[in-house]
Amino acid sequence: MYFVNYSYYVYKNQQKKGQTQFTNVKSNVLSTLLLFLGKMNYSVLGFFIPFLSMWVAVLIKNRMCRSILIFSLLLLVGCKEDSTSKKVEEEPREVQVVDSSKIEIVTRRTFKSFKGMADSTFVRLADYNDGFAYDLRYATDNNFLKAQVYDCAECYTRVKTVKALIAANTDFRKRGVKIKFFDCYRPNSVQYKMWKIVPNPQYVANPVKGSIHNKGGAVDITLVTLDGDELDMGTDFDFFGKRAYHDNLDLPQEILDNRKLLKETMEKHGFWSIRTEWWHYNLASASNDQIANFKWNCN
Repeated sequence: MYFVNYSYYVYKNQQKKGQTQFTNVKSNVLSTLLLFLGKMNYSVLGFFIPFLSMWVAVLIKNRMCRSILIFSLLLLVGCKEDSTSKKVEEEPREVQVVDSSKIEIVTRRTFKSFKGMADSTFVRLADYNDGFAYDLRYATDNNFLKAQVYDCAECYTRVKTVKALIAANTDFRKRGVKIKFFDCYRPNSVQYKMWKIVPNPQYVANPVKGSIHNKGGAVDITLVTLDGDELDMGTDFDFFGKRAYHDNLDLPQEILDNRKLLKETMEKHGFWSIRTEWWHYNLASASNDQIANFKWNCN
């Protein structure tokens, strides 16, 4: 616009000095054209620029005025294109709204330390490692007793047993599986409850003598995938029959391989098994520990 106005200014000065070669009619046409250009929509001006240039050539004989005006028209269209492109760039972008309720916040859990703790101390396994799975059957009635004998489902045992379990589970996880617990430490008072329901030493240890479960050195376990699917061990937990025996080799190879993996890894970390129960493992160093009646808080 500055150059259009400047062209108009030069033209007027020349007209005052008598240097213009226009007639009054031409002068009025040019004046109207210049005013019209100043108000014209730039996009329309771009379409008519060839025709306007021809009119300028006809109406303006002075080379200087003509050159300035034509240059102004071209610059005007160029500025309009730049302005249009800037407006396109500056148009607001679409904002994607994220539902905050669907954002998953991952927090890293802090575990307790064994530092300064005696190996005989009873601790909650989940406070020291979260790499295990649980199905604590005696806190439900889904067991051979058909009765719930624990007030709540917790896996407690002694520090030395926890350390051995974590070490064994580390090896299992390298193989794509992990330990799943059916039972851990069992208070001696619970042993009395079980004995009252099934007073048969073939299935339940006499509470007077107790079992290694009562000492915090025994666990009943199986293996599951990292996604939680149980490996086939041939029978359910607490199945009392020959199919649950370690020395029963009349089983599919998959079952034998799963039991072998469980047995060899647990033995590597200081546990030993009993012949009639593929799920039961005792920590060797806990055999001489005292029977305990420690009870955990369910609140």
